[in-house]
Amino acid sequence: MSTPAYPKYFFSPFVDVFYGMHDVETDHKTILVTVTEDTMPAESITMTDGDYDYLIKLLALGDSGVGKTTFLYRYTDNKFNPKFITTVGIDFREKRVVYNAQGPNGSSGKAFKVHLQLWDTAGQERFRSLTTAFFRDAMGFLLMFDLTSQQSFLNVRNWMSQLQANAYCENPDIVLIGNKADLPDQREVNERQARDLADKYGIPYFETSAATGQNVEKAVETLLDLIMKRMEQCVEKTQVPDTVNGGNSGKLDGEKPAEKKCGC
Repeated sequence: MSTPAYPKYFFSPFVDVFYGMHDVETDHKTILVTVTEDTMPAESITMTDGDYDYLIKLLALGDSGVGKTTFLYRYTDNKFNPKFITTVGIDFREKRVVYNAQGPNGSSGKAFKVHLQLWDTAGQERFRSLTTAFFRDAMGFLLMFDLTSQQSFLNVRNWMSQLQANAYCENPDIVLIGNKADLPDQREVNERQARDLADKYGIPYFETSAATGQNVEKAVETLLDLIMKRMEQCVEKTQVPDTVNGGNSGKLDGEKPAEKKCGC
């Protein structure tokens, strides 16, 4: 049987938020955890603690000061706080959403209840060994740079190299984000530059603003859609007859270690 693109534990709703911490080898022991309670719209499927179909971990990364914390705060709380201090180590937020799968011929498919864990990494070099330890446990990445900082854009290539070396596979699901689109007078990176880089890596690109909310939800929803479609393909490819899988038809094979590749 082919190896799934994601390790089996990605599909389990019973994952401690501190999983993988024992693998972190660093002198920087400070881990900041911030949990937010997101209120689902009345028309959405109601979810209680532990009542969801998928637990998905997303990681926001990029240079210090590009706006990762304010971006995630806008997404989870729909608020803007310009007074956030620089993240030390790892920060954490969460949100419950409903993902509507696409059925045949573009029709609306099944609705899945998804618990998102959004991890906010420190951009400073001194925390790099800590943040890269979290790469391999994430299913998708929000790779951010600051539209008002040419250097943060140039450093995207370094972050991509680290992703390819430390993520669960060499071609993970990534969305490139140019943040602070609300500051056009201070802009140093033009849209064509950013889109050319995104095209080079074959990933979507969004220009966002945590201050106004521009494209914040769209960027995260696009990443979630990429992840869900990849998972659906992997589950379909790992389905085998009961006689082969010991009666566990449709289950992921937890006995095989996940290889560092993205194909199922």
